[in-house]
Amino acid sequence: MTQDTDDHRFETDSIHAGQEPDSETGAIMPPIYATSTYIQDGPGEDRGYEYSRTGNPTRTALEDNLAALEGAEYGRAFASGMAGINTVLNLLESGDHVIAGDDVYGGTHRLFRQVYEDYDLSFSFVDTTDHDAVREAIRPETELLWVETPTNPLMRVNDIETLSRIAHDHDVLCAVDNTFATPYLQQPLSHGADIVSHSLTKYLGGHSDVVGGALVTDDPDLDEQFGFYQNSVGATPDPFACFLVLRGTKTLPVRMDRHCENARTLAERLDNHDAVDTVYYPGLESHPSYELAREQMDDFGGMVSFELNGTLEETADFVAETDVFALAESLGGVESLIEQPATMTHASIPKEERLAAGLTDGLVRISVGIEHIEDLWDDLDGAIETALSG
Repeated sequence: MTQDTDDHRFETDSIHAGQEPDSETGAIMPPIYATSTYIQDGPGEDRGYEYSRTGNPTRTALEDNLAALEGAEYGRAFASGMAGINTVLNLLESGDHVIAGDDVYGGTHRLFRQVYEDYDLSFSFVDTTDHDAVREAIRPETELLWVETPTNPLMRVNDIETLSRIAHDHDVLCAVDNTFATPYLQQPLSHGADIVSHSLTKYLGGHSDVVGGALVTDDPDLDEQFGFYQNSVGATPDPFACFLVLRGTKTLPVRMDRHCENARTLAERLDNHDAVDTVYYPGLESHPSYELAREQMDDFGGMVSFELNGTLEETADFVAETDVFALAESLGGVESLIEQPATMTHASIPKEERLAAGLTDGLVRISVGIEHIEDLWDDLDGAIETALSG
């Protein structure tokens, strides 16, 4: 469940945390510090900033804001969500082993398998809702357990507290990708996780106009290492991108309330549609982790996946037929998006591995926006009828 800071509730922190009016002008919004370097009072005597790859006041405001929203001590912003995930892997050494969910985001799977396996890291992909499977996958060289919850795209809900305890029993770090839930619905550090990852491109930015990532933690040593790699590798966001995300976090609570309301309604209607086999949404009582989601989250999120009664081609026709739902990758913006994981976000996963993980040809993932619910439903219902009748 989400936690409020000692001073303010979440909705207030989303607007004010990390942000003070400009001391020079009184400007209510933190300035965009479009500078690459900073003057020093003497050699090595900087005023807290020396070079914008290392630090920038606009980025600091964002990092402080994100840490406050996650109830964390430390936050680091990155140029993309993948840059943040890459930074976590920078903590590892040749020969180390990582356990991850078997239906993680395709870009995460690609980074693990197609980049870091070449550096002699090994990866095991398991169903992280099966705690015995996680325990059995742990080796002496295991250093990291990577968890998504809800997962992308099968909307499995992972028990953060139990998985963190399993990891810590074996001196393994537990990192949770909290992109789907956002800190408004779920705060993994309060359930025992060591690291929380975000794609700021999604709900935290919220308007499909910025790319960014973040890592938050309560561990000062981890934060120091994140800062070292952030600076050394240079995968940092520019100040304008930070400003855009700060604009997005201000409206996160009100947007998420509408995302959740619309998603819940669509999930219930799809669940009763003759052309739909299965709906994956933790807010449905039929979801296997419904009770866990109720306990661990404050609401069920704006993402819904479902199995269409159709072939790969018919499913492709369906996702291309919608009007209000735009056919596009990504998620978490105010506008609704639709995609076919098999041919889009998860196409980089080998077909046999994809099917074994439950990512079928008929699977559809929708990011439910904040448009009028009846327009969204009419769009989906009409596109299903057109695609399957043709």
